[in-house]
Amino acid sequence: MAHRIADELSIPSEKLDEEERREAVFYRLEVLGYRVGQGLVERYMAHTGSRTRILCSDIPSNGYQDQGGANGTLSMFRFSRDRQRFTDTLDVIKFLCKDLWTLVFRKQIDNLKTNHRGIYVLTDNTFRPFARMSTEAGGQAIQRAQPFLWFPCGIIRGALANMGINATVQAESSELPGATFQIKTINATA
Repeated sequence: MAHRIADELSIPSEKLDEEERREAVFYRLEVLGYRVGQGLVERYMAHTGSRTRILCSDIPSNGYQDQGGANGTLSMFRFSRDRQRFTDTLDVIKFLCKDLWTLVFRKQIDNLKTNHRGIYVLTDNTFRPFARMSTEAGGQAIQRAQPFLWFPCGIIRGALANMGINATVQAESSELPGATFQIKTINATA
């Protein structure tokens, strides 16, 4: 899928070496995931029905963000009577692990670890996009699975940004079908 998107989105007039092409695909998939993550949180919160206004003015402005709508300050209203308000970042991450992950991948995150200083590690032992992936000998399967982690990284980053948390997200897989996502909030002390 990632390679097909790379072929469809490649710039025909310029010759890019393989590494530049991979980086361009990564960027496009991550930005697409970012936008999907924002939309998922907005729709989920509107569907579950509160009265909390969340502002996010740190959404990056670039040509890809301009496609499909305005960028800049994004305001979202939650209308949840059943849900308590998020009091800190850990509550938001728990929401991501339970509700949002279930909405996207039909299961919850298997493990959440934190150092309570802004770094969170989410582990999914049976990551759904990897479930039917073939495991080749020689470690090629893990290398070929990496592009499938870029989109979920964008979903996580977009969902967090829509709830007012600016973060970086990195993903890796040491053994299929598992995946590990590391979230670092920008104001975290490492």
